[in-house]
Amino acid sequence: MAEKKSDRTRASILAAARERFGADGYERATIRAIAADASIDPAMVMRYYGSKEKLFAAAAEFDVRLPDLRDVPREQAGEVLVRHLVERWEEDDTLRVLLRTAVTNEAAAERMRQVFIGQLTPAFERAAMDEPAVRAGLIATQALGFALCRYILAFEPIVGLSTDDAVAWLGPTITRYLTSPVPSVP
Repeated sequence: MAEKKSDRTRASILAAARERFGADGYERATIRAIAADASIDPAMVMRYYGSKEKLFAAAAEFDVRLPDLRDVPREQAGEVLVRHLVERWEEDDTLRVLLRTAVTNEAAAERMRQVFIGQLTPAFERAAMDEPAVRAGLIATQALGFALCRYILAFEPIVGLSTDDAVAWLGPTITRYLTSPVPSVP
């Protein structure tokens, strides 16, 4: 079936919005600039998305597509998860846009929480892990910290690490977060 013109327009607006939100942040990005980047009238952006907030929510939609960790040996779970997350960051710039914007915008920060905690916690519940929300939060600190330093702040040598190197460095920490017993508090 042929793609409809409205689908192409919607895709063009989303692509322009991701670029603009990523470059300018949520606060400075404007509907006019996004429309100009998409080579359409600003009224079309409003017609399709209704508001800047709704456009941002659509532009920031992201499925982490977590692997099923139930079939992964526990001692390899961190490596599998780190490799998966680095590859997702590399293949889709939506998370980079969201991360850049989340630092200064509460709606974007909430969206980031939904992406990470909202998707990691159920995956860990399915894998029968205790304290899945705590584990998800700890893993988010590592994944988002790495992503911030690699993709937003461009720290060397983090930018230049290969995926295998990132897995080798981060995998053991993530495995510990996934496999360690819950600490008891005296």
